[in-house]
Amino acid sequence: MNSLSLNRKPKPWLVGTLIAAVAMTGGVVYIGLTQSGWSGASPSTDTQPEQKELPSVSALGRLEPSGEIIQVAAPLSLDGDRLQELRVELGDMVQKGQPIAVLDSWDSLQDEVVAAKLQVQMAEAKLAQVKAGAKSGAIAAQEATVIQQSANLAGQLRVQKEAIARLEAQYEGDRTAQTAAVNRLSAELKTAEAEWARYQNLFAKGAVSESTFDNKKLAADTTRQALQESKAVLARTRATAQRQIQEAKAELARLESTGQAQISAARSTLDEVAEVRPVDIQMAQVELNTAQANLVKANNDLDKAIIKAPRTGQILEVYTRPGEQMSSNGIVALGETRKMLAIAEIYQSDISRVRLGQTATITGQAFEGKLEGKVVEIGRQISQQSVFSGQPGENLDRRVVEVKVALSPKDSQQVSNLSNLQVQ
Repeated sequence: MNSLSLNRKPKPWLVGTLIAAVAMTGGVVYIGLTQSGWSGASPSTDTQPEQKELPSVSALGRLEPSGEIIQVAAPLSLDGDRLQELRVELGDMVQKGQPIAVLDSWDSLQDEVVAAKLQVQMAEAKLAQVKAGAKSGAIAAQEATVIQQSANLAGQLRVQKEAIARLEAQYEGDRTAQTAAVNRLSAELKTAEAEWARYQNLFAKGAVSESTFDNKKLAADTTRQALQESKAVLARTRATAQRQIQEAKAELARLESTGQAQISAARSTLDEVAEVRPVDIQMAQVELNTAQANLVKANNDLDKAIIKAPRTGQILEVYTRPGEQMSSNGIVALGETRKMLAIAEIYQSDISRVRLGQTATITGQAFEGKLEGKVVEIGRQISQQSVFSGQPGENLDRRVVEVKVALSPKDSQQVSNLSNLQVQ
């Protein structure tokens, strides 16, 4: 019977080949493990990864004071005011809270403070009299109030009547002058038209040239146009003056009505002052509280007319001078130049190589040598580049991150007058 024997011995040459193949495979594996850093022994805990120094980063930037540049302006309620006094000059160092300017409304606001103080004094006196029950004193005080209000009303009416008289006199003068101008131009127009008609006949007969005839016609047309404009000015003057006079008379009526009502109320109080009741004391206290609140408000408004430095720093720019209306930029620009910053615009592809505390070197064309600083802040958003080198073909739409570099006190002093300077 034919069958395959299981005890058949392998050939010697085949065994040698298999041993060589296993040896080669083991060598390859060993070399690979060795290159990958693997070893049979336990890794040493003393081995530390090698620290690689980050490559340097170059960027354009600008210099600015610490805390940025502040534009000091008037409060919104006084934004349309004029500047009365400027107490600083370009380059001055100021302290936080130091007065740097006074607005034109300071005088009128000071008058309001004085008036508010008088009202407080009157309210205090009235409350004391009511509490003490001094009928004669209360009556005298109320009589003084009636007299004062009557005098105030008379003064206000006199001022308003003078204003009306002034408007009427001004209107009469303007109307007379403009009417005379209309009459004069009317007469000149008649003369010009008559002259034109006469030259028209002469031109038809060939006695005068066409240019002379045209000049006469032009003179008549010009005079006619001037007459129309003069009549329009007269009508406009009449309408404007009448409106102003009507408004002034309406204000006079309002003052008279309001003043009489106040005097009537004061007289009613005078009639009732003989009877002292708890409600009278309460009312006097409310009047005193109101007067005190008005005084506080008047002082606050007066304080707003004195512009003070919001922080310590140096005056970098003056936008508004005494006598000028408030500039849209405010009054002055203020910056803390004793602590200067370099704002570097780092390309978004380089920001990963920037770290807090890194040393930076700053150069520029407006100062000699190099400045030293340290990175103190890294921006958290990508923005469009705002500082450019001006080189041909430069990409003007780079995306950058702003990085703040704080200069040393010595270097800050060197460039304290170079805010917004472009640097590298």
